[in-house]
Amino acid sequence: MDYIGTAKLKSEVFATVIKGLCVACRENGCALLGGETAEMPGLYPEGEYDLVGTIIGAVEKRKLVTGKSLRKGDVLIGLPSSGLQTNGYSLARKVLFSQLKMKLSDVLPGTQRTLEDILLAVHTSFLKPVTALQKAGITIHGMAHITGGGLIDNPPRMLPKGLDVVIRKDALTVPPIYNFLQEKGKIDPEEMYRVFNMGIGYVIAIRRADTARALKALKNGIEIGTIEEGSGVTRFK
Repeated sequence: MDYIGTAKLKSEVFATVIKGLCVACRENGCALLGGETAEMPGLYPEGEYDLVGTIIGAVEKRKLVTGKSLRKGDVLIGLPSSGLQTNGYSLARKVLFSQLKMKLSDVLPGTQRTLEDILLAVHTSFLKPVTALQKAGITIHGMAHITGGGLIDNPPRMLPKGLDVVIRKDALTVPPIYNFLQEKGKIDPEEMYRVFNMGIGYVIAIRRADTARALKALKNGIEIGTIEEGSGVTRFK
């Protein structure tokens, strides 16, 4: 379902948004059943839009991934993000546009990509990688979507008591945009890992014995760490 709110609805914008939603639904095996459209002049500034999407799914209880079966020695597989995805834009905008006075058309130093291309990169859907693991017969014991809170706050949410997430920083390939933001914005490393995904959009926990098969099924998965005894936090090494 979708919701589109704006001051004055323009048919060409509406058609473009709905087309994009339909493409995303088709790619992920969903159906766009309906939605709500609202014109509210005075509430929304002219030319701005509020877009909301809601997805409802069902799963058999025996197939629920709750994290309860996680244990010491399990392996963490990271799936690359496509960009900032859904978090860190306030800080990125502050550094890039308020402090550095850059424009969307500017090319990020050291790359051939514009800021517009980087900041508006489409959020990766992790449905297909997860499905690929299931089809390969691999049991997933925990999953974490790396949104607000980054790699520091999100992975521990899947942990039962007495365990930590331990991530190897040398296993991560940090995209250039994050190194640029950290250097130019003089941002503390811990804040970077709490605000941004640092190149990892999703984390999956599996048994060590399944690692080779999992990486083969995923194609772009990266072994980034392990589950160890601890107090329910993320540790880096």
